[in-house]
Amino acid sequence: MSLLEVRGLEVTYAGGAAAVRGVDLSLDAGEKLGIAGESGCGKSTLALALLRLLPPGARTGGEILLDGEDVLTMKWGRLRAVRWAGASIVFQGAMHSLNAVHRVGDQIAEPVLLHRRATQAAARKRAGELLEQVGLPASRASAYPHELSGGQRQRVMIAMALACDPRLIVADEPTTALDVMIQAQILRLIEGLVGEQNVGLIMISHDLAVLADTCDRLAVMYAGRVVEEGPARQVHDDARHPYGRALSEAFPTIGDPASRFAPRGLPGDPPDPAAVPSGCAFHPRCPVALDVCATEDQALRAAGARRRAACVHVGSGDDETPRGAEGSGTSGGAAANDGVRSSTP
Repeated sequence: MSLLEVRGLEVTYAGGAAAVRGVDLSLDAGEKLGIAGESGCGKSTLALALLRLLPPGARTGGEILLDGEDVLTMKWGRLRAVRWAGASIVFQGAMHSLNAVHRVGDQIAEPVLLHRRATQAAARKRAGELLEQVGLPASRASAYPHELSGGQRQRVMIAMALACDPRLIVADEPTTALDVMIQAQILRLIEGLVGEQNVGLIMISHDLAVLADTCDRLAVMYAGRVVEEGPARQVHDDARHPYGRALSEAFPTIGDPASRFAPRGLPGDPPDPAAVPSGCAFHPRCPVALDVCATEDQALRAAGARRRAACVHVGSGDDETPRGAEGSGTSGGAAANDGVRSSTP
């Protein structure tokens, strides 16, 4: 049995905005799954849904099975027990997630006191051990959040997530606003801790390169759905879906002046969740869209070994998307040279 099974997850906010639409994912213990996509694609909503942290008024459907138990149907007492001890989350923006008027050691010790019913002395000792585990001296437990750097605060958030030895960690943009050196340190730290403790990791980011370097598998989301999934490095280097290709090409290649001075992006924005286009939701921005893309939705299908993509150009069981799909028959997508190569992967 997988550590985590997400089956047909639906999340709709008040007003009818469908932020997550029929997502299926699985994760084994010790595995690292990356979830990528632009802002507004449903990544953070998915992360919050995994621990039932959505705001009041949000409606959910489907199943979220954590060690076989459905998080969406758990009683409140059981859900409180699962949070921290079964699964924990590292939010983006540590300064806003930490309590500014409490010392960081007390904040790390709080879940230990609650879930392990430890004594104050044992909880403080555990907090010091966790700080050392994430590369900070135990003496920093007496510091307030404003006395720490951004990278140090993020390490405190990771220490809190590890406090009760969870089986699953969800990291939502854990390196946002950090400089590249600290970002690399935090990513290596998370990667090492996952390997040492055999926990499952879901890491959310808009940066495919970061996820390709850190994760085993990668899922690309668009308009609330997974449009591509497979081994992380393969999805980054050779995406089967035009949107995945656009994401990977949005970042300049080091040592390539052409990509530096003429970065490739993707015009437009993801659709409003309350007004998702008919057919394939990506077709208004797709440079290789066909007429059928505007009327027929595309389900995930085999796109090579252990890979799936939701694109009309991916035939069931095919190893590659057929080339030369651009040209006549397009349905109003962006120009072929804007953000995605003129031929599909």
